Amino acid sequence: MDSRLDRMIARLTTQRRALEQAAEEIGGLPGPVLEIGLGKGRTYSHLRKLFPERRIIAFDRDLHAPADAAPAGADLVLGDFRDTLSALPGRTPWVPAALAHADFGSEDRARDAAQAGWLAGLINPLMAPGGLVVSDRPLQAPRWTAVAFDAPEWPYFLWQVG
Repeated sequence: MDSRLDRMIARLTTQRRALEQAAEEIGGLPGPVLEIGLGKGRTYSHLRKLFPERRIIAFDRDLHAPADAAPAGADLVLGDFRDTLSALPGRTPWVPAALAHADFGSEDRARDAAQAGWLAGLINPLMAPGGLVVSDRPLQAPRWTAVAFDAPEWPYFLWQVG
């Protein structure tokens, strides 16, 4: 049986590989990156490394990240995803997103499944054709197609937006 540390290492290693694959695949596509679930800012910090020239907009209910691991100003959006994601296209200037990363999984699988059901519907209209959605939980939208990603250590999912 794996320890909690082993599982954390597997999850973070897989997440990093998924984001690096996504960065390669959207290289020429314009648009911002959406970090849905800022948490402690670890992934946001890595996204800044992968996308130094792109705008990265981070969302979370509350701010838990240290100042150096969170965006400033309008690129940090706090509140319930149902409110903040649906209001995003009204923010100016707005360009459809090239990448959305949604890391919202918990140990409560039923809650995660319920959230996945409505979260995909909020992400979908924010995405540019050809963009990618990356998540630690399965999501589904009619114009998304699964992207091959080998993740035997930990489940992670990529979809291309049609």
